[in-house]
Amino acid sequence: MPVGIFRVCLVVITAIVNHPLLFPRENGTVPENAEEIIQKMKEREESLRLEQLRLEQEIADQEATQKTLEKAAEVVEESKEEKVRWDMWTALSMVIFLLIELWRQDFQEGIWQDTGGEEDDMAVLGKAFKGVAFPDKAVLASFYEKRILGTTGDMARMREMVEGFADDLLEALRSVCNRDADMEVEDCMGVGSMYENWRVRKPFVCDLIVPFAPPEPYCFRSQTWCSGNSFPPDEQGYGTIKVCRANEDVTGCICDKTKLGEDMLCLLHSQANTTRPSSEMEDLLCFKNTQYLDADQVMKWFQIAVTKAWNRISHKYEFDLCFSLLDSPGALKIKFKSGKSIAFNLTPVVQYENSDVYFISHFPRSSLAADIPSSTHWFLTFAVYERRFIQLVSKTLPANACHVSCLQILSFLHGKQCSLTGPSGLTNYHLKTVMLHLLQARPSQDWAPEKLEARLQDMLKFLEKCLHEKKLYHFFIGNGKVPAELGFPIIFQRAEPLNLFRPFVLRRAVYRKTVDTFHEMLRNTSALINEYTVHIPLAHANGIHKESL
Repeated sequence: MPVGIFRVCLVVITAIVNHPLLFPRENGTVPENAEEIIQKMKEREESLRLEQLRLEQEIADQEATQKTLEKAAEVVEESKEEKVRWDMWTALSMVIFLLIELWRQDFQEGIWQDTGGEEDDMAVLGKAFKGVAFPDKAVLASFYEKRILGTTGDMARMREMVEGFADDLLEALRSVCNRDADMEVEDCMGVGSMYENWRVRKPFVCDLIVPFAPPEPYCFRSQTWCSGNSFPPDEQGYGTIKVCRANEDVTGCICDKTKLGEDMLCLLHSQANTTRPSSEMEDLLCFKNTQYLDADQVMKWFQIAVTKAWNRISHKYEFDLCFSLLDSPGALKIKFKSGKSIAFNLTPVVQYENSDVYFISHFPRSSLAADIPSSTHWFLTFAVYERRFIQLVSKTLPANACHVSCLQILSFLHGKQCSLTGPSGLTNYHLKTVMLHLLQARPSQDWAPEKLEARLQDMLKFLEKCLHEKKLYHFFIGNGKVPAELGFPIIFQRAEPLNLFRPFVLRRAVYRKTVDTFHEMLRNTSALINEYTVHIPLAHANGIHKESL
């Protein structure tokens, strides 16, 4: 019983204690705190969720950036591999191309002397001749006799008159020059078409070269492009001339080639007596501050000397003398009171060693000629050997051989065509070079007078081939078959062949104009020859030639 009452009392006390109205303030805030906690927990959860999204986005961006960098690295690596492969193929292709080009040039240079002598080559050429009516033998012979042959006597009389006057003029020039300070002038020599008897175009112009030498104790030391030193391609065919004292060692002292110690002194060359360019060198017509002969200075000196010489002897003649062309300093013209005139070129030259090769101060220019590197570069002329070669070969040819006739007809046709359509890159020197090649390649009997038509066609076909390949080699340079009787310098025979058509490779407009002029000349050949054959009687033609002088 007491235990039961105790339990009842305990339950009542517990109920009273836990009754909500007993402690209203403390128990009333419990629900509010729970909601605040729940709200904060939700806010925290939301912030954590946003932070998680931000971190996931950053991770995704980093992964994308990493992939982009990896792709870029792969592209760079692939491009490097492709470039290496491309460079390898490019280098290999260039090597193959160079080998093929070297083989082709060696092959062509090995047979260039024999090109004109093979009938098979001539059969392959002549594409421009298709459809062209070429004059026959009778028409060509009549044309040559009536239009060209009559000029031979006129050239002979003009040569005689010009040579006599030039000798008198040079003798007066020597008298007005200071023998101790001025250049020593030698006798003049005739070169070119007028002295090889093949010039046909008027006005006739005699080309005379005048060798000169420095006063004692000086001498000329020359150097050419083929003497061993490296010359750029645009300077092939040129050389330089150094003015030295006769006792000066051209190779130089060893002190110029080795470094002497500070306590060593060259007994031959001290600092006090070192040779320096001075006004003395300029007085010797050298380029400023050098020992190299200046072509412009030489021509100025020569013009002044010629003017003084003419003033001394002008009273002996009944004509006037003047310089005719500004771009050709040695061009002179004799003017008669009747109005007629005679032109000739008097050009100073320097002899190459003991040969008949000469450095020429100024050379006739053409549209194909390249610019002269500088006034200290002198062009080499082989005109004397060319004249001797023609004379030597002519002795072995049949009587009245047609080689000169072919060159005259070709020169006439080309000159007429240029007068109609304008100048081209071809010159008479190119035409003469073609004849020289064929003279050496063909046997003597092929130049009989009755074979004029065949040889003229050969020259035209050979010229067509050279234009097509843009290659016409100088006859003497690199030609190992030059007759020994000429005494031609071996250094030029062993040199690399000189391509006279090399400027065509770079000057395409001039090349196109030259080819068009050549083809037009072929088409007009028959008309021009027939016109001058039919309409110009022999007597009238001779009268025209005489009046022009």
